[in-house]
Amino acid sequence: MPKVSAAERTSCRDKASMSPNFKLQCHFILILLTALRGESRYLEVQEAADYDPFLLFGANLKRDLTGEQPYRRALRCLDMLSLPGQFTFTADRPQLNCAVFFIGEPEEFITIHYDLVSIDCQGGDFLKVFDGWILKGEKFPSSQDHPLPTMKRYTDFCESGLTRRSITSSQNVAMVFFRVHEPGNGFTITIKTDPNLFPCNVISQTPSGRFTLVVPHQHQNCSFSIIYPVAIRISDLTLGHWHGLQLKTPTAGCSGSGDFVELLGGTGLDPSKMMPLADLCFPFHGPAQMKISCDNAVVRMVSSGKHINRVTFEYRQLEPFELETSNGNSIPEFCLSTL
Repeated sequence: MPKVSAAERTSCRDKASMSPNFKLQCHFILILLTALRGESRYLEVQEAADYDPFLLFGANLKRDLTGEQPYRRALRCLDMLSLPGQFTFTADRPQLNCAVFFIGEPEEFITIHYDLVSIDCQGGDFLKVFDGWILKGEKFPSSQDHPLPTMKRYTDFCESGLTRRSITSSQNVAMVFFRVHEPGNGFTITIKTDPNLFPCNVISQTPSGRFTLVVPHQHQNCSFSIIYPVAIRISDLTLGHWHGLQLKTPTAGCSGSGDFVELLGGTGLDPSKMMPLADLCFPFHGPAQMKISCDNAVVRMVSSGKHINRVTFEYRQLEPFELETSNGNSIPEFCLSTL
């Protein structure tokens, strides 16, 4: 099995002891690097001490940069950004498998604008925007939850050129794939965000928070993803009918109701490939809580379009001792057995 370098283990261990946000950052960086380089769950990372794209996740940094727009910096071959600004990639050697992940606040769309592009499409270079995130073949939002078929979620610069200079995402995440062979070539892009009044599919930047998902008379599925083991507490659920609340079994569920919320857990990114853990298909006011020890937990609302559906929930990162025990309304066995 590939191993994580000593420098990376030390860096992540020390940072994780400082704050929950650094734990999330280190967790993300292992997932992203593993997926992009085709390794298994862990891998050895070169120059780990110099590479940490998740420093941009800090809320304090966002506040510090408020008066310094537009924010500018160079892009790395593998990078993650959570701030608007202008970003430039310039190859210093052939870079063949690169990606930049963009993430905004839950109530934001992301717009990627090409300012300058200098790549050799005929020579095998490419520059593609993907509407969402894709890791190791798994997509967010899933094909079931996104309004466009998968192939239409890609925008290829080498096909469209500058006739389409701006691409706006359908949710708070997007990404860019690129390959640049010739040193000195590259591109400059500007990232902007716009408000999304009814966010449907969301990846949370933080391992804890509170969110209200509203689907107003629309026939669609919406997923809120937390890439961390969490306890989820649903405080309010409004649907257009009344049925029941139950744990998933092979013969029971809420799918026949047309409007329901389900809790999912898994080790990948795609909600359609996760294990359904619980159904909620009746309106209620009051707490319903579940601990999900998976790498990724999802609150997913399925709507028929006949009603205004609404769910309010809180989530928090599970403590290490909670991952080792199974008490109360908790389902850790599925995920722990797959680690």
